[in-house]
Order: sequence, then structure tokens, then C-alpha cells
Amino acid sequence: MAVDAEREKAMGDLVEEDDAEEDEEEEEEEEGAGMDGDSPPDREKMAGFLRRLSSHPVGLRVHDIVIKGNVKTREALIEAEVIDAFRSASTMQEVLQAASVANARLRRLDIFDSVSITLDAGPPELPNTTNVIIEVVEVRNPLTGDVGIFTKPEARSWSLEGSLKWNNVLGYGDIWDATGAYGWDQTTEMGIGVRIPRLKALSTPLTARVSLLSQDWLKFSSYSERMLGLYVGLLSTKYHDLAYHLTWRSLTDPSRMSSPSIRRQLGHHLLSSLKYTFKVDRRDSHLRPTRGYAFVCTSQIGGFGDSKFLRFVRQEFDLRCAIPLGFYNTALNMGISAGIILPWGQGFRSMDTPVTERFYMGGQSSPVCSLGGPTSLLGFTLRGLGPTEPRRLIPPKSDGEQTTSPGRDALGGDLATTAFADLSFDLPLKLFREAGIHGHAFLCAGNLAKLSGNNLDSFSPHHFVNSLRSTAGFGVIIPTKLFRVEINYCRVLKQTEHDHGKSGVQFSFSSPL
Repeated sequence: MAVDAEREKAMGDLVEEDDAEEDEEEEEEEEGAGMDGDSPPDREKMAGFLRRLSSHPVGLRVHDIVIKGNVKTREALIEAEVIDAFRSASTMQEVLQAASVANARLRRLDIFDSVSITLDAGPPELPNTTNVIIEVVEVRNPLTGDVGIFTKPEARSWSLEGSLKWNNVLGYGDIWDATGAYGWDQTTEMGIGVRIPRLKALSTPLTARVSLLSQDWLKFSSYSERMLGLYVGLLSTKYHDLAYHLTWRSLTDPSRMSSPSIRRQLGHHLLSSLKYTFKVDRRDSHLRPTRGYAFVCTSQIGGFGDSKFLRFVRQEFDLRCAIPLGFYNTALNMGISAGIILPWGQGFRSMDTPVTERFYMGGQSSPVCSLGGPTSLLGFTLRGLGPTEPRRLIPPKSDGEQTTSPGRDALGGDLATTAFADLSFDLPLKLFREAGIHGHAFLCAGNLAKLSGNNLDSFSPHHFVNSLRSTAGFGVIIPTKLFRVEINYCRVLKQTEHDHGKSGVQFSFSSPL
């Protein structure tokens, strides 16, 4: 925000002086500064001006909002972003606060290189009024892009990913993007999307995206997934998000070795679902929380349409808290998450939930960063625990050779729960502390269970609790601007016969959600 000397003088006529002593003290300070040969900086003048305003409320209302500098951006968009902030302002202090809020809102649109808001005196015939002048500089190059190579250690795969963004094409602050990813031996994805922060009378962002995804799960669950999807964001606010998904999905088994449970779900399926998310995150950091809490609750209903659509109800929640302990920047992070998915419709007890929508656990993703559901459990490989089923036997190649077993398919679970405790602390070397590198010790546990397909009646809560998998360990965390790198020693405390858990040194790359 900029307030030049002339406008400050005009506003000064609206401010009643407290007493003559304040003026004398300010004059003495200015004279002292002049004796030293240096005039007071403009920043100090503004700070003193605002301090006086904070102790002397001055009645002031906004007469007009003037917008300058917008060539492509529609004026209605800028007005809609700032009008709410200035509408209720009735004092000088509230107008200044509203200007700060309006500045932040315009910068969040990501279509301006700079935003400047100044206050000018209103018309002489309307005392105690001000005109808000908003000057914007639109981005010079609306087209941006990036490309990079990423690794997923838990899946032992690499991917080449790139994105291209085109800002403010229609003048509504719209952002169009095209993304692509090619993963060696696992994932290929292409997508096109658009986000419009405001469209005429609509006050919530409008988001739409079309994507084509191919995922190879042959190593874990003996199927390959091809998916063409449409995503439409219906509501998006600070705490609430409502979206509609329409997906055509195809499951195939090129190896012809999948287990009976996987074979029953091969083929084409349609998914039409509504997904609602409530999220509150009051933590001081996503990469290293030291205080605060976070809560996420997600509800999804699938099957809007005829019997050809997959029908299920999915509910999950995630609760986190960080407690500072007061020494060596030590903090205790704790969290618990759970989720359940069940089919609905006539004969739902005998129906199977979609294998692609079930919960899976494992991988080296940090439970401190991941927020959104029960997925992460250190010490186990990707899809490395939970219900499994033997794959089809490989027939002998010639007479006399024995039939060999190709392993088991991970089926995922309809009920999932995880919990963790993580103690983070500074390392003794100053070099590490300045770089944000710190240590931690952790303990985590989790479990999966299958409820659909006539398994609900045989489910035992006692057995579910007693079969919890657990790990403990310690390590060093290297935070970066984009993600969190961990070098951990994990000790698997408990696993079952067909789980894939391994004690030893593991590397983790996690990005906050």
C-alpha cells in the first residue's frame, strides 16, 4: 500500500490531535534527526502515523473504487474481489485493514506482477470520505511451464512430469493448465483443466478437469488400470469443498495370473460420485509442525445413475495435533486416522467394493506430512500389508517340472486405521539448525480389514485390534521448499505372514497435502 505525502496531509486533517505534548515530542525528534544530517525515513513516518491512528479512531467511509492498469482483466473481477473488504469499513483503521486484505486477495489470483492500493481524499462536498485507487500490473508472460524427473522409492519407479499454464485467457482470472506424466513401469497421465475464481454472480471458484490416466499395479495386485475422468468443482471455500466425479475405468490383467477376487472385477465400469471435504489446518508448518492442530473429514457417495454405476459409500477422517515441549525446539506430533467403505443397494452384504477405491497402506511417505486418510505406515512396502489372495498358479513348462507360485495379490481393505507419534528435535550442530535439518523418533501402527463380500458378519473387532501392525524408528529430516526428505532407520515390531515389512535404513520423500 502506498500513501504519499499529499494524501497523508489530506488525511491528517481528519485526525484530532491528542494534546500538544505529542506534537512537541515529534518536533524534537525531527529536529534531532535533522541535527544528525539524516531525515526520518518514510517508513518511520508511516509507522508513527498508523500508531496515532490506532489510538484515535477516525470516522471514514469509502466513496469510490478506481481501478487502473488492467488491460485484459475485467474490471468486474477486481471489484468483486475487493468490494466485500471495503463495504463494512467505517473508520480510517478499518479502511487500511481492508486495503491490506484486498491486496492479498488480488495477489492470490496469480495474474498480476504487482498490486498497489492508495487512498485519496474524497470529494470536497462529502467530508470524511476517501477514494480507493487500485493499480495493477498484469503478468507480462501469461504462459509458464516446468518439467522435472521424480522418483518414488517405495514403488521403485521414476517419472517424467511437466505442466503448462496459461493465465487470464478470458480476462476472468482464469488459469488453464495442461499436465503430463510418464512413469517408467507404472503411471502415465495427461490432463487439461481450468480454474475460474469468479464467474459473474458465482462467488466460489469454478474448477473443471479432464484427465486420462494409466496405472500399472501388476507387481502388487495383478491388474492394470485405464481411466478417463471428468472432475467438476462445485463448491470451494476456506473449509469446505464439494466436487463431482464422472469416471470410466477399465481393469485388465495382461499376465492372466490375477487372483479370483481381482478377476471378478476385471472389465469396464462407470463411477459417478459426489465428494465433500471439510478441512481445518491450524498448524504452524506443514513440513515441521511444532504447534497447532489439523482435521480433515471426507465423505463420498458413488452410484448416481442406473445399476451400471459402481455404488459405494466412503467415509474417512484424519486428526493431527502438535505440542511444543519447550526445549531444543522439541515438539510431539500425534495423529489418528480411519476410513471405511461399503457398497450400497439391494444385496449389499454380498457385494464387493471396487478394488480401486479400497484403502491401501505402506510406502515410505511420512505420516506427519500426509493429511487426508489412513494410507501411510513406515517400514512397509507400497501395498505391503492387509488382505491378500494367491495368484493363479503358473503351469509347468515341460514334464517333470514343478508348478511354481507367482505370489499373492494385495486386495486392500474396506476398514482402515492408522496412528502415530513423532518426536522432533533440533540437532546440536548450529549448521544443521540454520538449515532446518533436525532429528526425530517415531512410533506408528495400522491395520486393514475386508468387510464387503460376505465378510461383514465374520468381522471381529478384537482380532482387528490384536493384529495391528507396528513400527518404530528414528532418523534425520531435511526439509526443502517443496518436500520433506527423511533418512530413517525403521524397526518392524509386528507383521503378519503375508506382509512385506522390512527393518533397516529407508529413504522417504514426502510433500504436504
